[in-house]
Amino acid sequence: MMAEHALPEVRLEELAQFRALQQLAYRCVETVGGMLYPGITEKAAARLLAEWLQDHGVRDWLHKPFAWFGERTAFEGFSGLKHMGGFNLAFFPGNRQLETDMPVILDVAPVLDGIVADVGYACCLGENPILAQLQDDLIDHRELIVRLVKARRPMAEVAQAVDALCRRQGVEPRHKAYPFKVLAHRVARIEHPWKPHFVARFGLNATRNLLLDQGRAGKAQGWSPLWSIDRRSEHAPVPGLWAVEPHLGFSGVGAKFEELLVITDDDAYWLDDDLPHVRRWQQRQAARAVADAAA
Repeated sequence: MMAEHALPEVRLEELAQFRALQQLAYRCVETVGGMLYPGITEKAAARLLAEWLQDHGVRDWLHKPFAWFGERTAFEGFSGLKHMGGFNLAFFPGNRQLETDMPVILDVAPVLDGIVADVGYACCLGENPILAQLQDDLIDHRELIVRLVKARRPMAEVAQAVDALCRRQGVEPRHKAYPFKVLAHRVARIEHPWKPHFVARFGLNATRNLLLDQGRAGKAQGWSPLWSIDRRSEHAPVPGLWAVEPHLGFSGVGAKFEELLVITDDDAYWLDDDLPHVRRWQQRQAARAVADAAA
């Protein structure tokens, strides 16, 4: 049995602030996604993301914006910490140019007034049927994750179930290429931020909060702020806010969403359902229902 957590679990009065910043982050990726054009580079797209958020008051980040195009959306050749040690390695935005019908993933993690958001958005300049299928597949992951957490399954088991669902779908779980192979990480308000500083695109305020403040408390109490299939996550769901990002890959195409999951002592729910990937699924389900009724 885990001890009572020293860190705040879920401050219900703050959820509206986390929701508002997540909405701002998603407006950013949707807006910039609509501005992309053939020939733009990942670096240029990342700059647009940063400029948009700076224009909306953001000065600090969990990590500065990422943009991946084409086969890089599937994280081919990426391998966790091997690609976190410098500015010019594979994980970071590069000179890959966007082409028509090429998949895109945009990822931003702004910090505003101590509130943290981390969102991921898949889109396409044109049409890509593989990307569309992966986006459809992701709805099953969103439903699976919240259902198993509600059932109080160990967090490692939930991550393992996500990987098993990937195998049944015939896709690769590319979130395993992230640092520490994380499916998700815990998010908490930054109470006493320093002046913003960055190392390898990662903000020291939010990284300190995640790895040091939450990491120390978790280690003492038997849980980890990094949620993966590994032993460190073999514990019951930990109350708090978690940025969850299942990332699917197939045939050189990748897709993901990333959004905040609320876990309480006896429940779990997504912080917000008014998000681009959820609206897409709802629209497609409605269209299918109309087509079935007309058949």
